[in-house]
Amino acid sequence: MGIELLPQTILSTYEVREWRHACAILKEDFPNEWNDIVEVLESFTLNKSYIVSPGGRKSPISNYIDDFLYQRDWEEKSFDTKILIDDLEHETPTHKIDCLKNRVALEIEWNNKDPFFDRDLNNFRLLFELGAISVGVIITRCSGLQKIFNELGKGKSYGNSTTHMDKLVPRIEGGGGGGCPILVLGISEQLYREDI
Repeated sequence: MGIELLPQTILSTYEVREWRHACAILKEDFPNEWNDIVEVLESFTLNKSYIVSPGGRKSPISNYIDDFLYQRDWEEKSFDTKILIDDLEHETPTHKIDCLKNRVALEIEWNNKDPFFDRDLNNFRLLFELGAISVGVIITRCSGLQKIFNELGKGKSYGNSTTHMDKLVPRIEGGGGGGCPILVLGISEQLYREDI
């Protein structure tokens, strides 16, 4: 059992990839979190207004997903991690997780520089190895959306060196997430709506 556990509505509108049985673990061991993820994905549309609005700290896409999950008791979370070796404490800093609930970590990477994927995957790997999370989820964009960005005159804002599926998948396949089960969802052109 793998990505076919997801509803067809998601499989037809997102590019979906998983590693180490992430879908089965989510659905069986974390059914509430699984349902939250399914609901946010099914409710999301990629509105034209989201793409053409000026940039800021967080994109409207990230805000939509964050707000949806925060209303369901997900939270932004930082971890204070240390390793103790012979009474000598070693800091092992991790980056803040966008959305965390009950050992499920979810990151939204809409239009950051692509090294943010390395940070997220390293975070998942370390937190999984330390027993703090069981599954990592990344929501990003399909590389094929570039055509829409170009048509809207925003192509330069969404360059090749920013976060999209073609930059993420090779990093995971190369072992970037270590042993952490990972589910990746790429927002596709099927979700695009002309709302303005």
